[in-house]
Amino acid sequence: MKEKAVILVVEDEAIIRMGAVQMLEEAGFAVVEASNAHDAMKVLENRTDVRAVFTDVNMPGTWDGMRLARMVRGRWPPIHLIVTSGIMSPDTDDLPPSGRFIRKPYDPAHVIATIRELLGDSPPSDAVNHAVKAA
Repeated sequence: MKEKAVILVVEDEAIIRMGAVQMLEEAGFAVVEASNAHDAMKVLENRTDVRAVFTDVNMPGTWDGMRLARMVRGRWPPIHLIVTSGIMSPDTDDLPPSGRFIRKPYDPAHVIATIRELLGDSPPSDAVNHAVKAA
């Protein structure tokens, strides 16, 4: 059996974070979570298996999600980046190379499809169908 890809969800709003974690787990991913950019960096410094970061832009603390995405790109270039916000829409030039932006409220199927595309994974049909039904 293939190992599950690990996704780091970074979101300060607990309810939204829990929903994102559930959405990704139901789609067949392994998920770790952080409530701010500083904690996300700690996770990345201590794990070598994270393949993608799904982060909100607006978060409390010194670093926002855009800064986190740029720091991740600089230190761990192979990690894929998906940035989300319901408040702002960054220009393509504001995103790190190969980073993606998905506006909130997001469609779970779109998030899952974007992550799968970035990872080069083909979805197990039951995981995608389950995630779409859960939304």
